[in-house]
Amino acid sequence: MRAALVALWAILLREGLRFLGQRERMISALLRPMLWLVIFAAGFRAALGVAITPPYESYITYEVYILPGLMGMVQLFNGMQTSLSMVYDRETGSMRVLLTSPQPRWWLLACKLLAGALVSLVQVYAFLAAALAFGVEVPLWGLLAASPVLLLTGLMLGAAGLFLSSAIRQLENFAGVMNFVIFPAFFLSSALYPLWKVAETSPLLARLAGFNPFTHAVEAIRFALYLDVAPLSLAWVLGGLAVFFGLAVWGYDPSRGFLARRVME
Repeated sequence: MRAALVALWAILLREGLRFLGQRERMISALLRPMLWLVIFAAGFRAALGVAITPPYESYITYEVYILPGLMGMVQLFNGMQTSLSMVYDRETGSMRVLLTSPQPRWWLLACKLLAGALVSLVQVYAFLAAALAFGVEVPLWGLLAASPVLLLTGLMLGAAGLFLSSAIRQLENFAGVMNFVIFPAFFLSSALYPLWKVAETSPLLARLAGFNPFTHAVEAIRFALYLDVAPLSLAWVLGGLAVFFGLAVWGYDPSRGFLARRVME
C-alpha cells in the first residue's frame, strides 16, 4: 500500500510540475472556451434562447446555456492533451520506464488518469472565474456542488484519451486522430444546443447525440451546477469511465493490447 501511494504521489507531482511549466496549456485552456463564450454566444444571443427546461427554472440566455458545454470542452481537450503526453512519453522512452515499475499497470494508468482529471479541474475553475468576470450568472453553491461531477467527467474523458494513446503509434498521427474524436464528440452533443431543438429538424442526429458519452458529461455538469442530479447522465459517465479505462488497460497490456501488436510487427 505504501509503495502504491508513493507511486501515486510521484505521478501527481510529475503531472503537476509539467502543467505548471506549460503556461501555453493554461492559456489555450482559457482562450478556446472564452472565444466561444464571447464571440459565438454574443452572436447567437438574440437569435437563440432556451425555454424553461430542467434544470433551469426560468428562461435563460444562450451564454448561460452553453457554459456547461464549454466546461466539458475544457475537459475534453485536456483528456486529449493527456493522451498526447502519453504518446510523447512513449516516444522518448519515459513511458517504458514508468510501465516497468513493480506496481500493477492498471494502478499506474489510474494514477495518470487521476492526475489528468485534477489538472482539468483546475482548468475548468479558472475558466469559470473568467466566465463569472464576463458576467455569466451561475449559482455559487452550484460551483461547489459540481466539483465531484467534474472529477467524474474529467476521469471519463481522460480515460478515453488514455485508450486513444494506446492505439496511436506516432506523435505525427495524433492531430488527425484528435480532430476526428474531439469535433464529432463536441458538435454531436447538447453542448451548443438542446437536443429537443435538434430533434425538431433531425430526429436521427438527436438520437445519435443521445448515445454520445460527451452529451451525458455535459448534462451531468449542467444539472450539478443547479444543485440537481441527472441519474441517467451520471450512469452514462460511470459506464463510459469503466469501459474506456478497461480498454486503456487492455491497450497497454504488452501481451494482449496494441503494444503487443507493435512488438509483433
